Amino acid sequence: MPSPAVDDYLKTIYHHTEWQDDRITPSQLAAELGLAPSSVTEMVQKLAAQGLVTHRPYGPIALSEAGERRAAAIIRRHRLIETWLVREYGYAWDEVHDEAEVLEHAISDRLLEGIDERLGRPRFDPHGDAIPDADGHVHREPFVLLGAAPVGHVGRVLRVSDRDPELLRAVETAGVAVGAIVTVTDAASLRMTTDDGADGAEVALPAAAAGAVWLSA
Repeated sequence: MPSPAVDDYLKTIYHHTEWQDDRITPSQLAAELGLAPSSVTEMVQKLAAQGLVTHRPYGPIALSEAGERRAAAIIRRHRLIETWLVREYGYAWDEVHDEAEVLEHAISDRLLEGIDERLGRPRFDPHGDAIPDADGHVHREPFVLLGAAPVGHVGRVLRVSDRDPELLRAVETAGVAVGAIVTVTDAASLRMTTDDGADGAEVALPAAAAGAVWLSA
């Protein structure tokens, strides 16, 4: 059944395992959505009855093949819209999430295809998250979370979580962008690499960056 509420559940389950392997539990899903556990339990049962998730009582929740296709489709919409707003309308990367939440349910498939074509069929959104293609496929390379990377690790910034707009602004102010080559100097500090490959400035990020910035492995 077409429903923004269903899509929100499927997106949240999808997001949870995008950058790590542990499946989401009902209590985690309730916390992510800001809903009562009883409400989440009821909805998960409905999603399971529709064949969109697999779930045992009190166990973790996983998307079925049909659920993953539907989640990928709505995430594709969201991330293409975010990319469109940044490239075409000058939005900052910390401003696009809420706009995309509204527009993802409003635009037609025809308009979405036009946006994708105009943007050159991008593979990643402004935060580095993979944009599923029309078939739901995504490309990701091996990655490591900044807080788990050893000192001295050299990698490219693959992704910065869009959960916290204040953190996004701090990362941008520090000059750290998706695609930048950096060397880890501690759990929340990086040494930048200049365009000619030389060592650049060392930048300190907020402590929260340790759990919100992903690097190539």
